[in-house]
Amino acid sequence: MATIKEIAEKAGFSSATVSRLLNNDPNLSIAPSTRKRIMAAAEELGYWNDHRKQDTIRPTIALLYRVDIKEQLQDEYFSSLKDALLAVIKQAGMQVEVFEHITDLVKRAADFQGFIGVGAHRLTKQKLITLHDALPNGVFVDINPAPEMFDSVRPNLTLTIRDALQRLIAAGKHRVGFIGGVGLNFDQVQQPDIREMAFREFTSINAGITEAPMFVGGPFNIENGYALGKRALDECADHLPEAFIVASDTLSVGVLQAFNEEGVIVPRDTAVISINNSEVARYVSPPLSSYNINQETLGRMAVKLLQDLIVHPGRPHVHLTVNTDLVIRKSFTNE
Repeated sequence: MATIKEIAEKAGFSSATVSRLLNNDPNLSIAPSTRKRIMAAAEELGYWNDHRKQDTIRPTIALLYRVDIKEQLQDEYFSSLKDALLAVIKQAGMQVEVFEHITDLVKRAADFQGFIGVGAHRLTKQKLITLHDALPNGVFVDINPAPEMFDSVRPNLTLTIRDALQRLIAAGKHRVGFIGGVGLNFDQVQQPDIREMAFREFTSINAGITEAPMFVGGPFNIENGYALGKRALDECADHLPEAFIVASDTLSVGVLQAFNEEGVIVPRDTAVISINNSEVARYVSPPLSSYNINQETLGRMAVKLLQDLIVHPGRPHVHLTVNTDLVIRKSFTNE
């Protein structure tokens, strides 16, 4: 059975420091390199197997919340995801502090054993490298910006798009449009959104889809949804798709506004399937059929991954996806 003294001798630090770290002393402040050496020594000597199970680890962690404030005012998805994460972290008995800037977290890295990241506002490769050097134990939720450095937990949006297309085809809809915003801004380069990529892939190989016009660009907010909805109507005035898949509820609100102004009645003239199942989905007209992303499950998986990463810091990185489920409302039914 590994002892504190044996770990201290192997890592080259005092027994007091090792004991405080392994027992999650919230007042302990040590360098990331020191923490890494101690945790590696503890793992190598089998301390965790001898003394406690993974799910009893109670580290002090940070929540890195990087969301454009202007977007957050319209899109409740990330704010509700933040709340869900904080609730799960609290249930796990962990201490947590919220940071909005990577530089601030890096300065305080010695105070934490790991972090959970949400949002991707102005991410760069260099900032992520700096963060990894200071605090290597990290799990990103909803995005996967640096799979070679951090774990991630994301909704399975590829499967979501495939399921939506299959449902629409089964309902007799063969002309299906897609409305979406731009993807992750990484190193000042706008990446394609995973929903857009999945739509392109599945419509290109599915014989059941005869037309698949796409209207993509701009942020995931109501104003842009309105603009994209107008654009879709202008370009498809004489041949409106039988249905639209819209990448988020926030965009869908704007799309419905544009459709209503032009006298397009949903779902009579065209059906709409959305993604996120936020609160607003129930109250727009018509109420949105929307894929539910279980944020509590995302949070639980993120916490478990982080606990495992803290106990086994040398293991390969893990990337999990969580399935979604469609909540049927009036904007689309299977009938």
